[in-house]
Amino acid sequence: METHGLESPDFRNKVIYVGIPILAIAFAEMLIYSGRVKEAIWVHTAILIGLSLSITFMKNEEVYKTYQALLLLPILRLVNLSMPIFFDITLYSFVLIYAPLAFPVTIAAVHQHLTRGEVGITFKNIWLYLPFSILLGFGLGMGEYLTIRTDYLIPDLSFLNILKLTLVMVFFVGLVEELIFRAMLQTSLSKLFGAWTGILLSSMLFGFMHSGYGTSYEVLYTFFVGAIIGYMFYKTQSLPFVTMVHGFVNVFLFGFIPHLGPGLGIL
Repeated sequence: METHGLESPDFRNKVIYVGIPILAIAFAEMLIYSGRVKEAIWVHTAILIGLSLSITFMKNEEVYKTYQALLLLPILRLVNLSMPIFFDITLYSFVLIYAPLAFPVTIAAVHQHLTRGEVGITFKNIWLYLPFSILLGFGLGMGEYLTIRTDYLIPDLSFLNILKLTLVMVFFVGLVEELIFRAMLQTSLSKLFGAWTGILLSSMLFGFMHSGYGTSYEVLYTFFVGAIIGYMFYKTQSLPFVTMVHGFVNVFLFGFIPHLGPGLGIL
């Protein structure tokens, strides 16, 4: 039975090396949760610089790859926080946030020499996953809507607006975040500490990265959602599947449910 050398100095060093930036990221997100955005920006900037410098001399390849994945989280947060400076958050602001992020995410994935299987680039069973991802997206989206009662991002439910919302949430938000949290971060952490710890830690960070809503229920709920999606990625190794689930959660959360209500016009 694999124990990952829990008592070995090498394992303890990995815990310290990876635990410090994870705790720092969680701390920065808690600052955002408490409304101290300026302080959070400074902390995330320090994390970004610290991880960038650490990568240059890190000899352990597994920790090195994990640092590359963790590095994307302060980048995501800092880009996200810069958007409201220039305009109100709209559907198109997600494109401006996530499109630039696709470049460092892709570069990091290529630089890590991740295989297609590790990234989950497979379209096996895609037609089976599609209806299931819509149903699961509805259920998880309903739960999140009841948690935060978010507003809609499209003015109505016309075909064109639904199409635009789906394209943005699946191919920008869902794809980029699943590449970061599941394909890269969960994969790296699983190699260091085992599959279940990898799912737990990546889901915890996924939850903390939703602290901007200002409610602990959203952090806990997205941790729960992240764990479900992480487990599905672990079992299927399908990036398209988890991307669709993630995307459709947001389609229902920011589109159908706010317009039609939790009963979707049925009740």
